[in-house]
Amino acid sequence: MDISIIIVNWNGRDLLARCMGSILKHPPSAPYEIVVVDNASTDGSVEWLRAAHWNGWLKDANLRLIENKENVGFGRANNIAFSQTSARMLLLLNSDTEVREGTIDRLVEAVESNKKAAGCGPKMLNADGGFRPTVYRNPPAVWEILVTGLRLYYLLPSRIRAELLLGPHWDHSKRRTTRTLSGAAILLRREVIDSVGGFDEDFYFYGEDIELGLRIVNSGWDLLFEPAAQVVHHGSKSALQRWGPEEVHRRSIDASLLCYRKSLPRFRFVANCLANCLVYSFMRIWRRARGASTRDIDIALSVHREHLREAVSGRKRT
Repeated sequence: MDISIIIVNWNGRDLLARCMGSILKHPPSAPYEIVVVDNASTDGSVEWLRAAHWNGWLKDANLRLIENKENVGFGRANNIAFSQTSARMLLLLNSDTEVREGTIDRLVEAVESNKKAAGCGPKMLNADGGFRPTVYRNPPAVWEILVTGLRLYYLLPSRIRAELLLGPHWDHSKRRTTRTLSGAAILLRREVIDSVGGFDEDFYFYGEDIELGLRIVNSGWDLLFEPAAQVVHHGSKSALQRWGPEEVHRRSIDASLLCYRKSLPRFRFVANCLANCLVYSFMRIWRRARGASTRDIDIALSVHREHLREAVSGRKRT
């Protein structure tokens, strides 16, 4: 196989069906297989998949199923698939995504056009067609945290703002190199995984794609963003089945900070945490003056303070 399309699933039967349906409707031109790694689902995902493969609309698909006995998380589940596949290209897709026509071929073309390209990510769209920002500076600097958090970017012309800050300020309209891509949909060369390793299994859910992206670019490879390739992402459906919105918010921030604690010198990580705490404190004062809820800010402040204390004391998380 030229391409192994790897989908990690946990209790996402209906979303998984839509994801796989989109692949079969818009397949790559190269030989491919679909590898579903099921993290001990209890919603009938495995039973449905077997029935659809042997007797239903998936019967002609080149499908492999890997069944884990427990939910081992996103990164470890992908690593298991890496170890059991040999294709030269690995396309990672969340079960809550749908590929559009020509997307996979455009990702492959982008990677093959650049010998230094480790991988390529598509333009991510919401269900309503609006785009999800995926190209960010990674890791952020203190100035960026302050300019973004305090909304000082309104003082900048839009074109300068777009190139300086990326993210939601940039329209994601052209191919470019980037230091991070969303793990929800990313094509990677097999040789890169063989060279730098797979996902860091210290991350259970969230943050692992940021850490892998940093490890890849710090090893001398490029990551590309390709807007002509488009994937619809329904977003956080799996996480919200397991945790409430507040816990998802907390875990997302905690994982990002863990990534930067691993990747940055301690002085820079501490400076970033202090900048974020300053921003969140100002936001909290502004919200309270307006009588608005500060619950999300309180969670963010709590997580940042915890990491800050650990970083200053030199204590490692167990």
